[in-house]
Amino acid sequence: MHSLQVLKKAFGMFDQKKTGSIEVNKVAAILNTMGQQFDDDELQQLCTEKAKDGKLDFDSFVSIASNFLEEEDDEAMQAELKEAFRLYDKEGNGYITTQVLKEILKALDDKLTSEDLDGIIEEVDTDGSGTLDFDEFLEMMTG
Repeated sequence: MHSLQVLKKAFGMFDQKKTGSIEVNKVAAILNTMGQQFDDDELQQLCTEKAKDGKLDFDSFVSIASNFLEEEDDEAMQAELKEAFRLYDKEGNGYITTQVLKEILKALDDKLTSEDLDGIIEEVDTDGSGTLDFDEFLEMMTG
């Protein structure tokens, strides 16, 4: 899996209306979601340089995010995602509920409507189980 694909996926999750841009204040949330370390001041400065009207297009987003992404192999990426998944799978059941996923997405982007969230869930919970196992979660984050 290529980090560019991961960035595209993450960008898409925050660009619900498919406008081709995301708000600058979402970049930190995306990097956090991906488990990337970053320097707040450096991030702010990069965003200020690249943003137009407080928004970033995908290319600007990639050029900012790439400052903080370590080139890593698939195993390292998978380990990070597994760790993130474990944080949300508090009971250790091996899955998270779509309700928990909604809360995660809502926390990442408070402008998402219930319809937006339902749409994301529908896309991700392909078997309609109301839960997401790690593979489905991985697919959502890397697909």
